[in-house]
Amino acid sequence: MPPAPPLPPVTVVIDRHDDVIHTHTALAAHHPPSGRITLHPGPGTTSETGLAHDLLAALGKPPLLTGRFPAGRQPAWEAAAAWMTALPVTRLTVLRAHRLTTHRTMRLLQLQTLTGIHLTLVCHRPHLPAALHQALQTADYSLTTDLDAARRHYHGTPVTEPPLADEPAGPTGRWLTLPALERLISYDSPRPCTDPCTPPPIAWRHRPPPVPLTAHTAQQVAHRLHAATAHPRLAAAVAAALFTGTSLQQLATARSRDYDDAAATLALHDRARYTDGCATHPVPPWASVFLRAAACFTRLVSGEDQELLAAPADRAHLLRVAETARLRPPQPPAARRQGPADRVEWDWCERQEAERYEAPTSRVRPSRH
Repeated sequence: MPPAPPLPPVTVVIDRHDDVIHTHTALAAHHPPSGRITLHPGPGTTSETGLAHDLLAALGKPPLLTGRFPAGRQPAWEAAAAWMTALPVTRLTVLRAHRLTTHRTMRLLQLQTLTGIHLTLVCHRPHLPAALHQALQTADYSLTTDLDAARRHYHGTPVTEPPLADEPAGPTGRWLTLPALERLISYDSPRPCTDPCTPPPIAWRHRPPPVPLTAHTAQQVAHRLHAATAHPRLAAAVAAALFTGTSLQQLATARSRDYDDAAATLALHDRARYTDGCATHPVPPWASVFLRAAACFTRLVSGEDQELLAAPADRAHLLRVAETARLRPPQPPAARRQGPADRVEWDWCERQEAERYEAPTSRVRPSRH
């Protein structure tokens, strides 16, 4: 792999008189689709985890990282780094930097090392406070008091191509009913391959492929998933279910080596051939950001879980993410429902298949004796 490019120096903006124009200028630069994030830390906490939650919120994520974490610690910083790498974010401006503790500043410097972002810290004081000065001794940084220079750091070098379009802000109260989710909770039992395995492209011999999402629906799904969870694995698992049509059991067979970002493919395993055997699936462009985030997140927390996507034990959390995003499989008619009308029945497809198998296939002929 080519060597990583050198990190840009940290920029420290000195806002001597706490002028509101500095804050407004930094906030005006906030535009995640263009790779620019302005973080305004909450005043009520001094914890490192609280700062990570503020950063997730600035990225448009729910600030709390819900999910299953065997180590008992929310990997909020790892999640933030994964999303910033995948989206990608190129510039991070942090307001009220004079309130940062040494440890919180060090966390931001570590984040810069992981992601390669251009980091700008805005200190609304005439001089650097001792905690900030101490943390910056480990970094290459420059100071500026000029508003125009600060604005250039907030916005970055002007680009010739138009910025990416903002995500649609339409209502998300309406359910999206997606047949590809019909098998998500199927109880097939594929396991990951322990030996090296390079699966062939999926052939769809035993079931029809899921219908690709239209461009409009894919945009809606991506927008909803981004807003539904900060957990990269859970978001990626729902996305993968939509383009593979597979169950959570099979999604859990994927490891980091099974996702090829350059080729845009995801390999899933099934040596016992419960469905299509070990196979490689093409990853549609709309889903790539979720797979990239999951791959980065898995590398950063490899001591906790090895799965690239959600594990079988994450089933309840996974379904909650899908329902928060208002994504569901086709539902039974009112007369066939087994629960309240507002509850998603994830097993309707499984129940239909079971009923077909249990139905008699032929009439029993009466005995002649």
